[in-house]
Amino acid sequence: MLLGLTATAQRPVPASKNTKRILLLGATAHIGNGQVIPMSAIGITEGKLSFVMDAKGYKPDPKAFDTIIYVHDLHAYPGFISMNSNLGLSDFELIRVTNDFRESGNMNPSARTLIAYNTDSRVIPTVRDNGVLMAQVAPQGGLLSGTSSVMQLDAWNWEDAVLKTDDGVWVNWPSMRLPRLATAEAETEQKDKNEKALLTLYKQMDDAVAYSKTNPTVKNQNLEAMKGLFDGSKNFYVRCEFAREIIEAINFSDKYKLKLVIVGGKDSWRLTELLKEKNVSVVITRTHALPYREDDDVDLPYKLPYLLMSVGVTVAITDDGFWQQRNLAFQAGTAAGYGLSKEEALQCITLTPARILGIDKFCGSLEDKKDATLFISKGDALDMTGNKVEMAFIQGRMIDLDNYQKELYRRYMEKYGF
Repeated sequence: MLLGLTATAQRPVPASKNTKRILLLGATAHIGNGQVIPMSAIGITEGKLSFVMDAKGYKPDPKAFDTIIYVHDLHAYPGFISMNSNLGLSDFELIRVTNDFRESGNMNPSARTLIAYNTDSRVIPTVRDNGVLMAQVAPQGGLLSGTSSVMQLDAWNWEDAVLKTDDGVWVNWPSMRLPRLATAEAETEQKDKNEKALLTLYKQMDDAVAYSKTNPTVKNQNLEAMKGLFDGSKNFYVRCEFAREIIEAINFSDKYKLKLVIVGGKDSWRLTELLKEKNVSVVITRTHALPYREDDDVDLPYKLPYLLMSVGVTVAITDDGFWQQRNLAFQAGTAAGYGLSKEEALQCITLTPARILGIDKFCGSLEDKKDATLFISKGDALDMTGNKVEMAFIQGRMIDLDNYQKELYRRYMEKYGF
């Protein structure tokens, strides 16, 4: 009995490095940059895409490939990229010891999600089964939460998983939205709390600027972690929703010349010209949500990506937490029903996140010489009725798409035979 329980708890074994030459022939290829090839030939060599081309009239030489996989009537997509997730940092929300995405204290820029990332998480295989093959693992909590990193989701350990180390520093901007029916005392208390938090944040940034101009013999871990903000090697991610918060975050970033990314941004549609002028990217957290204000359009969360993209603001789409990331494709699919085309919506979870994260040179789209991180779906991957992942590759390795939920399904189907 114990052996049976142990086997059930096991996760899929990470795939070994693949040196074979693979050809995927016949799929409708959704490139990720807006282009579609109705019948494609996709070559994979040494973990990279050697070519992505129109297969009409193409007759492959069997000697040129070790494996030819015919995928006619199927769809090929670049691996989806989940931003602002805590995949690998949490497994059971109600069990505190399994949650490792939040440090105690208020100012923790040196807290790194990289070394806390757990490749053995049971949740990771379940999100891969819906096409999520890469993730930005981000810290939460406090005022200055810590530093995120970007991972691919098939690895033995965090050293093998990492695609980009310490890509940005995260801030939870103090809320500037007063609660409804607040008393005068409550309003005063909140304003005082916000002012104190902002003073703390400004002081920390002033100290970090001064520290970045020196080469001290004794290192300060918190200030050391912030040095990349000033040379552009790290993004400055700010979680905020309300228009006043977004404006304050932009002013703050302007003062210190930071590469700002707004995460959340439910009020961002009110500030499109400012966001475009300042070249601020917006990562929309969850389109499947209620409007931010009672008098907003009921479908505002669905059409928010279109309202921003139509005027030239850079937009990515994500979801909260960890297990919710399996619905990432459908969050984008909903935006496709409210202004965006399907390919524009796809770009919001592939190439645009890759550009924001600074990894677009080697992933985010199906283009020559990029990593062969892609999947084959039976139908439209942005639609719940069509997203059925038949096979997936991460850096050219065909990964095991089995997971704990599938194992439970098989077990109870065998028992009850529905």
